[in-house]
Order: sequence, then structure tokens, then C-alpha cells
Amino acid sequence: MSAATETVETASALTVDVQNGIAIATLDVLDASVNVLDAQVVAEFATFFDRVDRDAAIRAVVLISGKPENFIAGADIEQFTALHTAQDGEELSRRGQALMSRLEHLRVPVVAAIHGACLGGGLEAAIACSYRIITDHPKSLMAAPEVQLGIFPGAGGTQRLPRLVGLRAALDIILTGRNVRAKKALQLGLVDEMVHPAILRDIAVDRARQLADGKMSRSRGRLSRGISAAVLEDNPLGRRLVLSRARAGVLAKTLGNYPAPLAAIDAIRAGYELGVDRGYAEEARLFGDMAVSEVSRQLVYLFFATTSLKKDPGTAVPVAPLPVKKLGVLGAGFMGAGIASVSAMQGTIVRLKDAEYARVAKGLKAVSDVLTERVQKKQMTRRQYEDQMTLVGGTIDYSGFDSCDLVIEAVFEDIEVKHRVLLEAERVMPSDAIYASNTSTIPISRIAEVSARPEQVLGMHFFSPVHKMPLLEVIVTPRTTPVATATAVAFGKKLGKHVIVVNDGPGFYTTRTLAAFLNEAGYLLDEGVSIEALDRALVDFGFPVGPITLMDEVGLDVGAKVATVLRDAFGDRLTPSQSLSRVVASGRLGRKGGSGFYRYDGPGGKKAGVDETVYSLLPTGVNRTEIPVLEMQQRCVLAMVNEAARCLEEGILRSVRDGDVGAVFGIGFPPFRGGPFRYVDSVGIAHIVRQLEVYHGRFAPRFEPARILHDRAAQGGGRWLD
Repeated sequence: MSAATETVETASALTVDVQNGIAIATLDVLDASVNVLDAQVVAEFATFFDRVDRDAAIRAVVLISGKPENFIAGADIEQFTALHTAQDGEELSRRGQALMSRLEHLRVPVVAAIHGACLGGGLEAAIACSYRIITDHPKSLMAAPEVQLGIFPGAGGTQRLPRLVGLRAALDIILTGRNVRAKKALQLGLVDEMVHPAILRDIAVDRARQLADGKMSRSRGRLSRGISAAVLEDNPLGRRLVLSRARAGVLAKTLGNYPAPLAAIDAIRAGYELGVDRGYAEEARLFGDMAVSEVSRQLVYLFFATTSLKKDPGTAVPVAPLPVKKLGVLGAGFMGAGIASVSAMQGTIVRLKDAEYARVAKGLKAVSDVLTERVQKKQMTRRQYEDQMTLVGGTIDYSGFDSCDLVIEAVFEDIEVKHRVLLEAERVMPSDAIYASNTSTIPISRIAEVSARPEQVLGMHFFSPVHKMPLLEVIVTPRTTPVATATAVAFGKKLGKHVIVVNDGPGFYTTRTLAAFLNEAGYLLDEGVSIEALDRALVDFGFPVGPITLMDEVGLDVGAKVATVLRDAFGDRLTPSQSLSRVVASGRLGRKGGSGFYRYDGPGGKKAGVDETVYSLLPTGVNRTEIPVLEMQQRCVLAMVNEAARCLEEGILRSVRDGDVGAVFGIGFPPFRGGPFRYVDSVGIAHIVRQLEVYHGRFAPRFEPARILHDRAAQGGGRWLD
């Protein structure tokens, strides 16, 4: 080995290779798919920084990842579970700040060579470097997703980022957590260069050498941001206006339910108004408050719940799933086209069938629209769009279905139609192919009654719109084979979904619990509550839209069909309200028909306010009454929570984890409350049961406490999740 080249293993995660004075530090955390900044990695960096500062032979550093598609994924989330007080969180932030400060002020320049995801603490490390280069690969992106965990960048990010890319751009990154892809990062000044992955290392070494030789200047971010920046960001009055607008925007969007974005704004404000040192101090203090807040606890819980689902094969004993290279989709309507589009995105060949050419053409157009939207958002190239569209073929017969590995039926919610389609498909499907129904209510065992291979029939309940909704509910019967289950689960994960497996039953889990929620909203309308007041009460509780708006969005005819199935299955407890029945009988369909509880600018158009004429159809007519907001919230939410508990009691649900994930990501339960079971933990089982008993006394049998809740309360309570 020449005197100019020295290779040193600093520790298990960080490998340092010194070549001609350039130290190439490669981060590759062993036995992990991504690099995280845990305590061991932080200690290794501190040791490496000590060496750099005392070793005169090192003239510059290149920080690069050894992972194929990840730079640094951020801090180790496990450490947040060990924080007990705000002071603990503040100290964690201060340690992060100290590490990034050392990186920023190293004796020599540091070049960040970014390929793959650069997230959270990874982004904070990158912006503390002297120079940043990113690859033009689709997987290369930068983001500060901390708000999704109820916190914000706490290692100096609220101070460095605004000074690097400008106040407004930094606020957008920090407050939304959205991904910034490579080209946009270059435009913002978040990085200094964009190169092909094949030359990333060589270019980074070259830039490090030039920085060491004084032939290049260290990055100063985006030097010119236009006239508007001069007006709004380069003076105290303009900055106050920008921060004030940001705060108002956050409050309008979150209704104050998520405090972390507001705390981030306060930390940024402190840095500008009181100086950067005070800014760092406020960042640490506020980070500590957020890290132990109830909101953060719930969001971190959901993070771990979804992470564990990714590792769950969906079967008691792991079995190898069958590969799904070709998918058949029966029904080219909104759901069928959505399933086809997300499958094509993942490189799956899709055969899309409907009864008429016009419907097939409409379905293919819907697939094209979904993919075109990704092109417009710079999430993929035009060439990728063309490649993915070629994977989707349409037909009015079953040609091509003889080579499908999986067939998903997405036809009208009618048992006779589903039986006919299943029988037709099985005549041509391979004997080992799996058949899945996208039904939202009909038990899979009933659908499978006519099947020659019922053990290969299951449910795959997607949510609308398929390309945006993150949940997939896989429904299995006692006869479904583990291989069929594992294959459906693996395919759902390939599509990027959170997949929960539930046992068969009317409405399964998500439809059944949502129906209880919407049903109680209907009874509140029966009593004379105004549509707007009811929707507003549940939005204030944290739901993305109110229950009446949701009824219109789903379709009143669909809601009526669901209500009929569940009433037949569960009797008086889920008998639909008079209000829903009367509005459906009037012929109103909701948003898709241009008329429901609300008015719309034409079929499928924008909501244009409450349709006052609908009140004449309701039991109390135009006479409205006021019911306390808390009661409206409690009745709707307790109906959902109680039904979720019944699903666990009856074995529909496998775990409270699945119940919480399913409710949050499938039917809009407020994430900051963690899910129905986590909500029970927060309020207390005994208190929940007392509330249910009060309402049961007034509205029997709708609120009779689930036995599992009653028994746990009688045994002294206890939490579902300790």
C-alpha cells in the first residue's frame, strides 16, 4: 500500500478509506436495510471527527452511504420510547445539535455524497456539510418528515435550513414533511450538484479535493431567491408576515391538533428575532416538549405498528408467497382501474376486463390519468409512464386470464353478480391461481360458495382512491390456505400498502366499524342536528371530513347497500337511521350524482354547501335542534370504538395493532389519537364503559358495551398496549 493510501476500519458502521488526503467515510449500518443515527453510530462519528481534527494528513472528507438506496434515514426512533420528561427530550436535541455543529465546523471541508433517501437527521447532517451532491436517481430524495412523528428537526435543522434555502422553502419542507426530489433539491439550493449515480463517488472526491485546495468555495445555498424573497425574507417585517401566515395555515389545516408544526415555527422565529444561539436553545426546549407530548406518543406508536406490519407475513406460520407476475382485474370501474394502476406502477402485467369496450376504454383512461398525475408531479418520467401503460391491456372476454397468478374481482356489490363472475373466471384461471374479491361488505365465505377451489378464494379490500389510500384489508375464511393469504399480503406490500389480515364476517373490520360511526351520525340527524354542525363537530375531533360529507363521498346508494347487509347481520344495533333511508329513497346519490346532503357543481363536482331542501326529507323536517358538540363526538366515536372492540372479541381482528392501523389508514380515525384501541387506553377502559352505559340507557341497543370492554373494566381496567 502506498503512503498516499490508508484504509482504516473505524467501527462496524463507519468505514474510512483515506486516499491522497481525502477521507472517504462510508456509513453502512450492519444488519439493517437503512442507515439510522443510533447511539452507536453517533459515537462512531464523534470518534471519527476527533481523528479528523487531529490528523493533519486528512485534508477533506467525503460522507457516502454503503446502502444501495439510502443515504441516512434519520434518527433511531426507538430512542424516543426512552424519553420520560421534556428535559430528556431537550438533552437529546442538544446532543444532536452538538454533533451537527462539530460536523459543520470540522477543520476540513466535508462533502455529502447523497444517493437514495436522505431523511430527518440525515438531512440535518447533509446541510451541516460544506458541499452536497445528489444523484439523479428516482430513489434520491430529501425530506424532514419529523412532523409525522409529532416532532420537528431538533439537531439544528430549524436554524440551518432557512438560512440555506430561504424561509418560505424551509417552512414548506419542515411543516409538511413532503419529499423533495433531486431536481427540486438542486433548484432550492438544498444541494449544489446533481450527477449520475455511477460517478457520484468520483465527483465527490474531486469536489473535496478542490475545496481542500481552495479552488472551490463552500456551499452557501441558494444565493438568489428573487425579488419576493428580498421583500418577504430579507427584513424583519417580511419575515414576521411569512411566519404569521405559516402559523395561520397550520392552524387552518390541523385545527391545533398537531402542536409540532407550530413549535417549529416558534423555533425558527426565535433564531431570526433573538439570534441563532437563542434559536438553537428554543429548538432544543420545544423539541423536548414535543418529544414527550401525547400526540408524539401516538404517532410514534403508529410508526412502530406499521413497521411491524411490514414484517408480518399475515399467517401464523410463515410460508413462501407465490410470485404475482401477471394480475387479472375483473371490472374496469373506479376501483378496478385504481388496482390496475398501482399494480402497473410496480411492474406487474395487468389484464383489465369489463363487459363492454366502452367501459374498458374508460378504465384504461382512468389508469392513464393516475400515471399522468405522477408525471406531472415529477414522480416519474414520461418514458416510465409509457413503460407502465404498456403493462396494462384491456379485454371484454377472458383472454389472457389463463396465465394470471392472481385475479382480483371489483364488480358491483351483488352476490349473484359476484358468483357469476367467479364461475366464469375459474373456468380459465390456472389451477393454482388465487381469486380475490374487492368486496367491502359481503362475506367471502358466501362468495366462495360456488367456487371449485374455495381454499384459494379470499378478499382484498382496497380503499378509494386506490393510488392514494394506504390500507389493504385482506379477508380470509377458515378454508383459505396460508399460501393464498401470504401471496395476497406480499402483493399488497409490493403495492406499498399497509396490509392487515382479518377473519371473514359481514363488513369485516373497516366497513363494519365505519358503518357504526356513520349510522350514529344518521341518528343524530334524525334528532334534528344540523348537517354542518355535525360535520364540524367530528372534524374538530380530528377526522379528515365529517360523517355526512363522507356519506356523500362514498355514495348514498353504496351506504344504503352496506347498511342493509349489516342490519341483516347484526339486527337492531346497526339498523340504519330514518334520515339515510329517506334521502336514499328520494333518489339522491351523493357527490357522484350531483346531489345528496350537500349540493355539488354537477355530478362529481365540487361541494357547494348544504342542500337545504334535504331537510324536508328528514324526520324533524326543517326544524333543527342543538345537541352539545361533546355528545355528538362521543356518540359517533364510541359507536366506532365499541364496534372495533366487538371485532376483536369475535376474532375478526387478529390484534389491537391491526385494529388501530386499519382505522387510522383506512377509515380516517385521527392519527394523533392513535386508533380506537389506543384511544381507549388514553381515556381509560372504565371511563369508556361508563360512557357507553349512559348512552345505552338512552339509545338501547346501539351502545351496549362490548363484553370484552365490560370484562376488562370489571377486572380493574388495564391498557390494551403497555
